[in-house]
Amino acid sequence: MATLLHIDSSALNDSSVSREVTAVFRAEWERRHPDGTVIHRDLAKDPLPHLTEAGIIGVGTPAPMRTAAQAEAAALREALAGELEAADAILIGTPMYNFTVPSTLKAWLDQVVIPGRTAGAPGAPGSVAGKPVTVVAARGGGYGPGSPRESYEFLTTYLEKALTGLLALDVDFIVPELTAARANPAMASLIEASDVSRAKAREAAVAKAQALTARLTAA
Repeated sequence: MATLLHIDSSALNDSSVSREVTAVFRAEWERRHPDGTVIHRDLAKDPLPHLTEAGIIGVGTPAPMRTAAQAEAAALREALAGELEAADAILIGTPMYNFTVPSTLKAWLDQVVIPGRTAGAPGAPGSVAGKPVTVVAARGGGYGPGSPRESYEFLTTYLEKALTGLLALDVDFIVPELTAARANPAMASLIEASDVSRAKAREAAVAKAQALTARLTAA
C-alpha cells in the first residue's frame, strides 16, 4: 500500500495554517489509502541536529572505519534517507520565517541530501528522483507576483530549487497567504483576503491528494 512521508515544521500548533492545510491533505490521503502508511515527522516537536563534520564524513566512510561519532551521525542520515526512499509521496508543511524556511526544515534537508544516494551522482539519478512532493508554504504577508515584497520571497523559490535541483523531486506548491492578518491589527483590512486564501489552500489540499491518488494508482 501507499506510503506518505508527512513533514511539519511550523513552531506553532493550533494557530499554524501550514499544519492546518497539511492535516486536510493527510486526511484525504488516508481516506483514500485506509490501509496505507503515514510517516510523520514533526520537526518543531522533535528537531533534528544540524549537519556536522561527522555526518558529512560518516556517510562516505565504510562502516567498519567510522568513529563512534561518525557512526551515530551516519545512522541518522541513512534512516532519514530511508524514510524518503520508502515514501510514494511527500507532504511538507512550512511557514515563512524571515523570508525563508525554518531552520528545522533546513536541517532536515541537509541531512537527507546525500550525494551518490538521494542526490544521485553525475549522470545517474538519485534514489528519490521523480517522487511527488506537495509543499504547503504559508506566508504571513503577501509575496505574490507584482506585490511590493515579491523580491523578498525566498521560501518557495528556495524549496523549488533545493527539492528539484538536489533531489530531482516533482514539486507542487499550495501557498496560503496573508496568514498573519487576524493576529496583526495593521493587517485588519486584509482579513477577508486571508480567509479566502486559506479556504482555497484547503480546497487545493483535497484536490492534490485526490490527484496524487489517481496518479499512483495508474502508475
